[in-house]
Amino acid sequence: MAGTITALEAQKHSAERVNVYLEGEFAFGLAVIHAVNLRPGMWLSDEDIATLRTADEVERARERALDYLSYRPRSVAEVQRYLLERDFSASAVEDVLQGLQRVGLVDDVVFAQYWRDNREQFRPRGKPALVQELQQKGLQSADIQAALADYDEMTAARRVAEEQGRRLKHLPPEVFKRRLIQRMARRGFAYDLIQEVLATVPFLQSNSEESEEL
Repeated sequence: MAGTITALEAQKHSAERVNVYLEGEFAFGLAVIHAVNLRPGMWLSDEDIATLRTADEVERARERALDYLSYRPRSVAEVQRYLLERDFSASAVEDVLQGLQRVGLVDDVVFAQYWRDNREQFRPRGKPALVQELQQKGLQSADIQAALADYDEMTAARRVAEEQGRRLKHLPPEVFKRRLIQRMARRGFAYDLIQEVLATVPFLQSNSEESEEL
């Protein structure tokens, strides 16, 4: 593929990329940042082209990763899996991950804390469920345990019980209790903890008593 650059043209659908023509034929596309030193008339060897294409792949992978991260924080494994599924080479993905980690845009310790805080605030879960979720995100055991070391599972269980209890309060007592247990179990709370919460939360006790009177 070695040859002389005969033209450099901006791509129609991306101002950040250019098409490189060798000997009058389209050869490959490049990010502008990697094409700034190219000029018509320059000779590119096979090695030059391979170097440019490798750098361009890393740049494209980096842009895809940044877009992926714009929605929410991600674990290292999530970003890696996302890029590999889009056919970027393992070496390009590794380069991108190292760069993102250096500047703190991908950090499993920070991600684990983010995930725990987010669940705690918006959708409380049992600790075993959180452990499983973080394992599925590819986090190491040490990072998971550090993030969940002071997780107040009882408080989380009480919040879920009160929230779901209000939604189910119209049900007969036996149905109310069964449905509530099922919903808490789906959130990953152990049966013993659920029973403890049901026995100690005043709202749930009063609701059962009122239902029984009816």
